[in-house]
Amino acid sequence: MKVATAAYNLDWLDSWAQYEDKLGRWVSDAAGQGAELLVFPEYGAMELSTLDGVDVAGDLERSIRAVSDRMEAARALHQRLAQEYKTYILGASAPIVDGPGRPVNRAVLYAPDGGQDHQDKQIMTRFEREDWDIAPGGPLKLFDTALGKIGVLICYDSEFPLLGHALSEADLILVPSCTEALAGYWRVRIGAMSRALENQCVTVMASLVGDNDWSEAVDKNTGTGGIFGPPDKGFPATGVLAEGALNQPGWTYADIDLSAIAEVRTDGHVLNRTHWEEQSPRVDSVTLSRL
Repeated sequence: MKVATAAYNLDWLDSWAQYEDKLGRWVSDAAGQGAELLVFPEYGAMELSTLDGVDVAGDLERSIRAVSDRMEAARALHQRLAQEYKTYILGASAPIVDGPGRPVNRAVLYAPDGGQDHQDKQIMTRFEREDWDIAPGGPLKLFDTALGKIGVLICYDSEFPLLGHALSEADLILVPSCTEALAGYWRVRIGAMSRALENQCVTVMASLVGDNDWSEAVDKNTGTGGIFGPPDKGFPATGVLAEGALNQPGWTYADIDLSAIAEVRTDGHVLNRTHWEEQSPRVDSVTLSRL
């Protein structure tokens, strides 16, 4: 299959039609290159807050509500595009008010046959906890699709190996991200590459890019798209299948062979995934040695 992952820049939107046109162009461009799976980044839906004006877009709490209120329409648009272009699409995540509690950070996976399901972020960053008050959402899911088994670790979640291991049956782990600084981008990228190493799978990282002085939440963004595998037989020695140019909006593409994933898991030069459980007795038996 061919995968497309986005370095996505936000725009100030003056109308819903402008958003429809933008998203349609992005999807059309990737599908025109033969991509069967498209991955958008974390919090890419925040540009929808601009439709309610500068006062709303610039206010943390009001911007959450504004985006959440428009997500039903956004879901319908994404689903129509997935069906029209016969692609799977992981839509950009959004803060969603789902019940009486605090909002969750949710990304929706759309299938070309009309199906859809969502993945919520599990562990919040300091900004999400201390400033924005975003809550952890529902449990991790494994999506069984015509392209293989797909998991989603939203940004910071990719930095936690036990969350990755919970998705050890996934052929692909999608990592939509939103990182302000270069260090944040590299933390998520290292996490994504580590999950590919441990699970002997492919990870697909999408990034928000560009500056937006109208928002407190997504005002500065650094990153690019990247697609990673285990540095082992059937994959590049670096583990990097493809990477975009830093902070340049656009798609990054890679061809992925599921048989290569199956082969490296059964007969790789190393078998990290198979040997995972051997850690437990050795970790439990650590002793303190004074020198």
